[in-house]
Amino acid sequence: MAAGAADAGPGIAVPVELRRERRLVCVEYPGMVRDVSKMLPTLGGEEGVSRIYADPTKRLELYFRPKDPYCHPVCANRFGTSSLLLRIKRKTKRQQAVPGSQAHPEVTLDVEILGIVSTIYKFQGMSDFQYLAVHTEAGGGHTSMYDKVLMLKPEKEGFFHQDLPLYIPPPIFSRLDTPVDYFYRPETQHREGYNNPPISGENLIGLSRARRPHNAIFVNFEEDEVPAQPLEAAVQTWRRVCTNPVDWKVEGELKKLFEIRPIWSRNAVKANISVHPDKLKVLLPFMAYYMITGPWRSLWIRYGYDPRKSPEAKIYQVLDFRIRCGMKYGYAPSDMPVKAKRSTYNYSLPITVKKTPSQLVSMHDLKQGLGPPGTAGTRKSASNKYKLKDSIYIFREGALPPYRQMFYQLCDLNVDELQKIIHRNDGAEESCTERDGWCLPKTSDDLRDAMSLMIRQTIRSKRPGESRAGWQEPSGTEHVSLVGLFSRNCTRVRPSCP
Repeated sequence: MAAGAADAGPGIAVPVELRRERRLVCVEYPGMVRDVSKMLPTLGGEEGVSRIYADPTKRLELYFRPKDPYCHPVCANRFGTSSLLLRIKRKTKRQQAVPGSQAHPEVTLDVEILGIVSTIYKFQGMSDFQYLAVHTEAGGGHTSMYDKVLMLKPEKEGFFHQDLPLYIPPPIFSRLDTPVDYFYRPETQHREGYNNPPISGENLIGLSRARRPHNAIFVNFEEDEVPAQPLEAAVQTWRRVCTNPVDWKVEGELKKLFEIRPIWSRNAVKANISVHPDKLKVLLPFMAYYMITGPWRSLWIRYGYDPRKSPEAKIYQVLDFRIRCGMKYGYAPSDMPVKAKRSTYNYSLPITVKKTPSQLVSMHDLKQGLGPPGTAGTRKSASNKYKLKDSIYIFREGALPPYRQMFYQLCDLNVDELQKIIHRNDGAEESCTERDGWCLPKTSDDLRDAMSLMIRQTIRSKRPGESRAGWQEPSGTEHVSLVGLFSRNCTRVRPSCP
């Protein structure tokens, strides 16, 4: 806290104490706050604000009628800032007037820095139209129909047969809360005698974009021959992209991998070689062809190698494994031990989610084999910057898969029991089928059953040790608690201490 005279000149500096440990969050509330207890529920309460603040991709929602389940919110965007929250007190001390002169009161200003504001939420969008189910009475009064429409408890049959006015909502509501300029174009005027072209694939606009030409060779299981060398375009593309010693080293490492093992998955390659994803898209077609169907589908195979003619290639077959869901496996669908990559609850709608901008990669970084710039403390070494963990392609007993659906190669199932199932017919392979390859029929089903049992046992062994005290928040999340300090329309949010 510091004090300064009110009549001090504009060039006078007043020393104040800066409390760096108190980092605050500001909410520009679109209204005059007179009752804090009524304001907090419009933002979802302390718990709701804490949840939004913990996720930087979320927008803060404000409900003007928090008790109305059909209230449409207005959303605030999140911005970073470097501001200070000040508390200024103006003290006036009256002086005794001297006879014959006019008394001037002494004014003192006390300045206190309450904390540093690093995040601010601003309501910049427009409020959308609200469609309310309201009954207009004869005298002009309005009565809400929600109490008669909403079923808050089990009702009898008569509840569904009561007479209610017909409320037809608008056909569509706006998905955006910011105005967008729409440039109308006049209709195309054709010359006299013009006829529309015939309907064909060349004249239709597809639902998806065309595949980017990476010059990869795709092979089906039914095809007789496999390519012995890459396309000339793939060779020229890689030679044009390979411009530094890092790329030459990566090319040599991938060549050694295909000499050791003729068939690799993309994830297995990314777990053994540190290469930029954009470079890998160009390098793989230079080294191998891609199998679309059959027991080696979605795998990259060395040029000239045909796994359909070699029984030893059965260890490289792919296994599509998915974690089974159900109470008989030890957990409910909502209590899956491995969370999904994406969820419908996190669907990115413009009205609820503000996507964070992705880090840009310059052409210079790509030429040097680098990716998005990072800080010196978090940047990995060049040897393992893009490497994935080996759990992305290797299955081990006692460990859970990182995702609910995994594509394993049979040789990467590091469990003796599973390898015995794979090698049951060693030396007795008769033919290679599209479903089972060189393995016995239903080998994939037996492997899935055994792996599901192992995962079930792993979950049961870990469940007894779980407790709330041992549970940790994911990295990067913070909790906040609201504090009743307001300055006009500014709401302060203070992160709570751990």
